Amino acid sequence: MAETTTISRPAPYLEAAGQSYLDLLTKRVGQAPTAAELQAMSPQVAGQNVLTQAAQQQAATQAGLGALTFDPKTGAVTGIGQGTGIAGYEPFLQQAAAYSGPQAYQQFMSPYQQDVISTTLSEFDRQRQIAQQQIGAKAIQAGAFGSAREGVQQAEFGAQSLQDRAALEAQLRQQGFQQANILAAQAFGQQGQLASLQPTLAAQQVQQLGAAGTQNLAYQQAVLDAQRQAAQFQYQEPYTRLQSLGAGITGLISGYPQPGFSQTTTPSQQGGPLSSALSAAAGVYGLGTLFGK
Repeated sequence: MAETTTISRPAPYLEAAGQSYLDLLTKRVGQAPTAAELQAMSPQVAGQNVLTQAAQQQAATQAGLGALTFDPKTGAVTGIGQGTGIAGYEPFLQQAAAYSGPQAYQQFMSPYQQDVISTTLSEFDRQRQIAQQQIGAKAIQAGAFGSAREGVQQAEFGAQSLQDRAALEAQLRQQGFQQANILAAQAFGQQGQLASLQPTLAAQQVQQLGAAGTQNLAYQQAVLDAQRQAAQFQYQEPYTRLQSLGAGITGLISGYPQPGFSQTTTPSQQGGPLSSALSAAAGVYGLGTLFGK
């Protein structure tokens, strides 16, 4: 007696579409990303740029360190050369030290001071000679020329002249000494101010270079991130299309019930267990089972 078996299967065009979808998906999943694709999709960190390296070098120089060496790939500092060991502000402190101490005034003494002293004393001597001659003239008029009284006056005048001459010279030298000390103190203060100002200016320059380097680094990192996202999108794009295709096929199957068909199997067609297994597999393979039908 013949047996009738009813098998529910989707329409042939949907089953063919499902078969194509499975073939495409299997092929795509079986393709591992290449080494270049993996590298392109991996996160990357932007290396230090020349602006940041310049800021680092200036900071090292300011600290008295030598030339920095950088990794050619990452730009990171890999070594520091032998420097002077002298910070940027130290030369000003050393110069300030030269303007202090008991002998500091000497380098600020006017080279014309002795000329000024000699000229002033010459004029003093000339005026005293005139005054001394007036003493003699008065003695002649008084009829006391060559007298003891004139001699005493001349002696007192000469002694006073020597004393006044020495006081004048001392005063001139004291004025030169005081002026030189004032100039030395001014120079000392100026060098101290420069020693304080230099680190501030150096730090501002380092900061400006560092800020510019940071902006450039952020841009470089954004470019790398965008390239990585583009590589990921390019790699995922076929999967996105396959997902759209699978979703479309699933929507057709779930939204439009498909009619089944009947197949009559006679005893001569059964042919044993192998034929039955193949027939069952053909029924199970339908896309209705694959997509939940």
